[in-house]
Amino acid sequence: MQIIPKSLRSHLAFLFTFCILQMLAGCNTSSGEQETSKKSKPVVIGYVGGFHGLLDVANIDVEKLTHINYAFVDIKEGKAFLTNEKTDSTNFRKLNLLKEKNPDLKILISIGGWAWSENFSDAVLTADARKAFAKSSVDIIRKYKLDGVDIDWEYPALPGEEGNVYRPEDKQNYTLMFEEIRKELDLMEKETGTKKLLTTAVAGWVEFLKATEMDKAQKYLDFVNLMTYDLFQGDTVVHHAPLYTTNMYPTEKSADAAVKGFVKAGVPVEKLVMGIPFYSRKFTVAGTLEKGLGQKQSAQTYYQGYTFIKDSLVNQKGFKTYRDEVAKVPYLVNQETKEIISYEDEESIRERCKYVLDNKMGGVMFWEYDSDPKRYLLNEIDKSLK
Repeated sequence: MQIIPKSLRSHLAFLFTFCILQMLAGCNTSSGEQETSKKSKPVVIGYVGGFHGLLDVANIDVEKLTHINYAFVDIKEGKAFLTNEKTDSTNFRKLNLLKEKNPDLKILISIGGWAWSENFSDAVLTADARKAFAKSSVDIIRKYKLDGVDIDWEYPALPGEEGNVYRPEDKQNYTLMFEEIRKELDLMEKETGTKKLLTTAVAGWVEFLKATEMDKAQKYLDFVNLMTYDLFQGDTVVHHAPLYTTNMYPTEKSADAAVKGFVKAGVPVEKLVMGIPFYSRKFTVAGTLEKGLGQKQSAQTYYQGYTFIKDSLVNQKGFKTYRDEVAKVPYLVNQETKEIISYEDEESIRERCKYVLDNKMGGVMFWEYDSDPKRYLLNEIDKSLK
């Protein structure tokens, strides 16, 4: 047997160790890059309205969605509550079947919403109450084999719908609520061996940040869905979902302002999800119609979705299309009826998706699926984010 000199043995040992470390580093880098790529892929979260009744899941283009948030679950006697469990259970079963087409699809229950947020404050007022609420929320997704919980509290420590209960303590209890739900979801993860999500929908204006502790709350959350729409301003005719702050009237409200405000408040930008309205808002001007935007309005209403707008109103029936090149959104004006309609179209969707990609946000969400049955906007989201 040939004897290898000691100095050469040391050198070979060093080379062998170096090669092994390089191989491991390469593997780790590859794995890390894959994980980063996976995380950086923008989410597309669609809210579907279970309150409409039985869902027509055949019309859901599931391959263009990453998440479906089922709206809404009510709160009764301090617990998450299905007001029409027969319909909801059927809808859950049908939604789960969509995973045959998109195995990566995640389905969440969304609790609250504008009309059902009145009981949040009482439900999370004490430690025992928060535990009961958290357990009831997770029990629903456990029973129906769903993937997570979305909280749509409109709004902690601030008035929402008339008659809603709200109190100063909501500011801290909002955070503590998420902590308790996260604990329950962690237990479910151990039971099932699968990741369970916790998300929230939040107001798209910075006043919401003064009423909450988003820097603390975000630690328990996978995504923070910015409702960057319904950005009203008293009795003024406005773009209800401007991407940037317009120069057509005095305002500080826009999607861009919301994103910057939440990042400054301590929410990582990769957790922020840009909200997109698939519906429109119609304003009627009080008095003589001049420029419309910035004028005083006599009426404002939740209006039609984009399919109807595009097919029936754009440059039709007395409506003329305009575009705010600063805010990056379109609007319609009818001189005869003195109506102004604020909405989203394919071009404004491209601008929003570009903003999401440029700023490395988590992705986009939209309210709601049935507002655009021909999928004009979802198709544009799909193209723009790819």
